[in-house]
Amino acid sequence: MNYNKKTVKDIDVKGKKVLLRCDFNVPMAKDGSGVITDDKRIRAALPTIQYLLDQGAAVIACSHMGKPAATFESYAKKQAEKGKEAKKEDWEKSLKQLSLAPVAERLSELLGKDVIMAADVVGPDAQAKAAALQPGQILLLENTRFEKGETKNDPALAKAMASMAEVYVSDAFGAVHRAHASTAGVADYLPAVSGFLIQKELEVIGGALANPKRPLVAILGGSKVSSKIGVINNLLEIADTIIIGGGMAYTFSAAEGGKVGNSLLEADWEDYAKEMVQKAADKGVKLLLPVDTVCADKFAPDANSQVVKAGEIPDGWEGLDIGPETVKLYCEAVQGAGTVIWNGPMGVFEFPAFAKGTEAIAEALSKTDAITIIGGGDSAAAVQQLGYADKMTHISTGGGASLEFMEGKELPGVACLLDA
Repeated sequence: MNYNKKTVKDIDVKGKKVLLRCDFNVPMAKDGSGVITDDKRIRAALPTIQYLLDQGAAVIACSHMGKPAATFESYAKKQAEKGKEAKKEDWEKSLKQLSLAPVAERLSELLGKDVIMAADVVGPDAQAKAAALQPGQILLLENTRFEKGETKNDPALAKAMASMAEVYVSDAFGAVHRAHASTAGVADYLPAVSGFLIQKELEVIGGALANPKRPLVAILGGSKVSSKIGVINNLLEIADTIIIGGGMAYTFSAAEGGKVGNSLLEADWEDYAKEMVQKAADKGVKLLLPVDTVCADKFAPDANSQVVKAGEIPDGWEGLDIGPETVKLYCEAVQGAGTVIWNGPMGVFEFPAFAKGTEAIAEALSKTDAITIIGGGDSAAAVQQLGYADKMTHISTGGGASLEFMEGKELPGVACLLDA
């Protein structure tokens, strides 16, 4: 895949209407009050928005939020699957809770200027407001997933969105792995370039995959081997060392004949784990697996715990973190690295008693001279939570997208952009 794409700086946007795809899928308060609990994604879009406004563009921003049922029929179907009755007012309430209106308000505060809010995506209100938009103004369309054609990449919806603008700018890295109408489809009808957020992701992650500063060390954690097998496979072609932690380590352990007790296990992926170990040996890639484990008598923050050798977890116990010897081994492996890519925590970092492995890796990365890339999702949350975010070279804004990027998959929302 070509990572070298045109950016907003490569085109003239003065006096033009620009459709800008952002990732405003921000966490909201659970009480339905419309309070945004973390505006990081809104802030991340500011450099591109501000640049476009400064260049005299009229910005039509769009984004999805959550997973709304776009029609009452689809809502009723979901409710029926849960054995619940579907009521029209409940469906309307669920849509209201996923409106982008609170985002428009917060964006307005951050930009220090009015953000015009449309009541729909391509309906009469959006069309009228887009037509009246002047250079230096910004309009936010309603949640793109309120349109049932969005996730199906419906050409009619993509064409309707594109008809409001003259240029398309993609800056929602967290959504580029999905071929939706607003992330890929609109590029069939408009010249498409990247914003600054996607430009940085492509330069940093793309650079680390195509031409890394060596040694390249990849740290892979998280719960499932099945979700990381493509990443491991691809990284075995380019990495010097691969470190395995988190829940998926127990599938590797079981594959080698170890006892894993009640630990997370994907028994049907044991053969793949064996294949990966063999492939690493054949390619001369160091594949590091835990040598000890912190296990617990139940999955709870106050569980009794003990440290055991890897593959010797007693019956009724489950592994929840890497052990102290493994921490030492992994931190040493990181010290001499040129580039480190980290995706997935080492244990159940939400429980303080089982966060030590993840904390130690984060601290080790904060002290290394290596280029450090955190692949979004839980590892990004862990680094932020532990206060090491400002010590990392790059924290990806997309969990699923960065994973598929590392797998070597084509990202539809990037492939559709003009090549530089």
